[in-house]
Amino acid sequence: MKISYYNGEFINDDDMKVEYKDRAVYFGDGVYEVIRIYDGEFFTFDEHVDRLINSAREIDIDDLEREDVVSVLQGIKEKNNIENGALYIQVTRGIAVRNHNYPAGVEPVIMAYINEAVRPLTQQEAGVNVVTSLDYRWLKCHIKSLNLLANVLEKERAVKAGAKETILHREGTVTEGSSTNAFIVKDDVLITHPANNLILNGITRQEVLKLAKADNVEVKEEAFSVDDLYEADEAFFTSTTQEITPIVQVDNKLVKDGEVGTLTKRLQNLFDSQLNKLNPVKQS
Repeated sequence: MKISYYNGEFINDDDMKVEYKDRAVYFGDGVYEVIRIYDGEFFTFDEHVDRLINSAREIDIDDLEREDVVSVLQGIKEKNNIENGALYIQVTRGIAVRNHNYPAGVEPVIMAYINEAVRPLTQQEAGVNVVTSLDYRWLKCHIKSLNLLANVLEKERAVKAGAKETILHREGTVTEGSSTNAFIVKDDVLITHPANNLILNGITRQEVLKLAKADNVEVKEEAFSVDDLYEADEAFFTSTTQEITPIVQVDNKLVKDGEVGTLTKRLQNLFDSQLNKLNPVKQS
């Protein structure tokens, strides 16, 4: 039996119901995070909690207490017997009669649940295909908002094309994927879009950049084009659940020779080393 959380209560997952007046339902008025658990341990826990609180503040949910968030996350982890999982948490503005402006006197509502999750090892080894599409989202993509309709549409575009992900661009400049951050490698330089309002500064993105710099990889956080993606020596995307996933084909064009690149494999190994540090007894 799984235990979830909603608005102050830990609840049997089968019995959980969301209040229809929760502003998440009719406005998507809230923010969220997904945190991975490997072998019973959180990965990049503080970074996810900090981003959740920062996203909440960006949309004027200022009374979210960090200790409340941590308590819910720890509670979900402790009450569920899931060794390898993805823990979802969202914070909404509150429960109120539908009206566009902020309702007075409401408290933020926290919802959280956990699902089992396995590492995408097959796609990490073989690589995946992606397609490209216009990025028509709003201009505050740095907020991890519940408003994901454009992302949903573009993920479905990938599925219908037999691809794993849609890589988005604004007038030819690659921003990110529908649920991932995009990287290319050219002449041994790792390149990804700068962390501004046009992308979500992914926690795995940040981890990869730290690992690369610590391993003396030249890194450039600068914009690159769709043509640069086509002509890259290597390409990959990152996310909490997809980790580091190589891209071997873009819009039916092979990336280089269509094989997973050397630097991508190197970064995957460095990432694996970070996971091994979480619980060295279980990893040994």
